[in-house]
Amino acid sequence: MTNSLCDFQPRQIVCTTHQATHLYAEVIQVVESRQIGWFRPLLLVEFFDDEQLSISPTLLDLRSGADLLCPPSLFRPAIDTEVIPLLMQLSAWEPPLEHDPVAFKRLHQFIQQALLLDEK
Repeated sequence: MTNSLCDFQPRQIVCTTHQATHLYAEVIQVVESRQIGWFRPLLLVEFFDDEQLSISPTLLDLRSGADLLCPPSLFRPAIDTEVIPLLMQLSAWEPPLEHDPVAFKRLHQFIQQALLLDEK
């Protein structure tokens, strides 16, 4: 993915995808001189192909976790029609009081896979 660093604005929702998993995050700041962005993970959405159902996504709430510092080129702007239904579901949940170990293990795996793919 290639984006101009100036494309992202604070509070904008962005997305990065690896295989059937989407990470949605809020832009906090982009530092053009260092080509690095500060992103607040919101939601990890894993799509699984199920024979009984067409597609059944798993949503993992990441709001209680740490922020990410990574290249903005990993992200694209999230499209309103894709992210609004997800954010509505997220807003209906109580924010987690502490880290969900399963959610953050999946986030860690996702980041490792996406960064390794980006380096190739």
